[in-house]
Amino acid sequence: MAHTFSELVIEGVLVAPFVTYLLAALVVVLVLRPILHLVGFAKMFGRAPIAELSLYVTILCLLMLLF
Repeated sequence: MAHTFSELVIEGVLVAPFVTYLLAALVVVLVLRPILHLVGFAKMFGRAPIAELSLYVTILCLLMLLF
């Protein structure tokens, strides 16, 4: 069955659902960053910013699949 996406309306401007997912993924990553810092996430990877970007993309994809 097809899933219909509802657009977000901000002051009469329709915002695509993808933008909502982008912002939600950003919030999740910003909440996780202090936890990842405590765990030593940056020390596990040679290029920590690329690992964080990959984590962001993974969370974005999960949000799109689940909602």
